[in-house]
Amino acid sequence: MANSRRDQEYLGIDSNVLLAFLVDDHPDHNKTRLLIGRRNAVNPTVIHETYHAAVFKLKTDPKQTVRLLLDYLDLALTLPIDKRTVRRGLRLAARHRLGGRDALILASYLLSSKVGTFVTFDRSLLALGEVRIGGRELAIASPSTMG
Repeated sequence: MANSRRDQEYLGIDSNVLLAFLVDDHPDHNKTRLLIGRRNAVNPTVIHETYHAAVFKLKTDPKQTVRLLLDYLDLALTLPIDKRTVRRGLRLAARHRLGGRDALILASYLLSSKVGTFVTFDRSLLALGEVRIGGRELAIASPSTMG
């Protein structure tokens, strides 16, 4: 079946998962090992949220953080954010009572036929389990439950 999650080889990564993955001494770093050897997808919002959290919350060196994120971008599928994504994100925000950035991130993954699962530590997003819009479905999972 062409639309099954198995055929969608990329994991859509949330910024909280990416931060834990990239920062070796992050308390959740070991929970993100599933990303190794798996194809990852991100969008500009995730990259910039990760930078912000690393530099302003974890107090990492900004230049080192930029280098780390640029290296990661060379390995990940980077999805665009355009007017269609923004519209879809606004609909998701209203339907599921999501914050704007979370809805925008979800929308970009929903619009990509290559992403079948969104990986996050965010409990409010995990509570959704999945989101659907326009005949497309996106599973939402914690790295801990993916094995």
